[in-house]
Amino acid sequence: MKKETVSSYLNQYNLSTMFPDRVQQAMKLETYTGGNRLFSQGEKSDTLYLLVEGKLKVSRLSPEGKRLILAFKSPFDFVGDIEYIRKCTLINTVEAVTTTTVIRIPYEALENDMMNNAKWLQFLLETITHKFEVKSHAMNFSLLYAVDVRVASYLLAMTPDDTTLDSTSLVDMADLIGTSYRHLNRVLKQFEEQGWILKKRGKIKITNRDSMLKQLGHNIYE
Repeated sequence: MKKETVSSYLNQYNLSTMFPDRVQQAMKLETYTGGNRLFSQGEKSDTLYLLVEGKLKVSRLSPEGKRLILAFKSPFDFVGDIEYIRKCTLINTVEAVTTTTVIRIPYEALENDMMNNAKWLQFLLETITHKFEVKSHAMNFSLLYAVDVRVASYLLAMTPDDTTLDSTSLVDMADLIGTSYRHLNRVLKQFEEQGWILKKRGKIKITNRDSMLKQLGHNIYE
């Protein structure tokens, strides 16, 4: 199997001509296994991440101490671009859902060689504008969607390759989708009775993705 490089990924996403050689030389490939964090909310930000393979979960801790899902990200996407523009600490917590590959670009390299690049600045503007649209939509999930829809969407988003999900962290899951632990358990029991999932030995496995998606209409987190 051919080993991918920074150059091959940039070519794949039609980005090779955007970045000059000096910036490309500063880029590094990094791979994370599912469940590992790229970074946490509040940490110092000094790197832009280009998501080129896998899936990421973006969440934020509210002032009330609740961690809520904002989005799931699939290639191609940026992480750390808002912090790059605002020169602030990291706004969200980002972790890998599946084995994930990112290209890391130090902010310093971008500041030195890209600040006068009109194509890059336009691309960055379009990306950030889209993110604010997604964020606005995500903040209304708790009001617009029933808990069963949020639970089903979360399960689908967290198991893209028909993998199982650890059910020992149901309290965390409840917080992430904005419901109570008790309500979450009721919904999961209903899903079992409908034949959509199977809970066994601390794991949750989706047994009928098609029926779940048909009932949802679409996955609200993607």
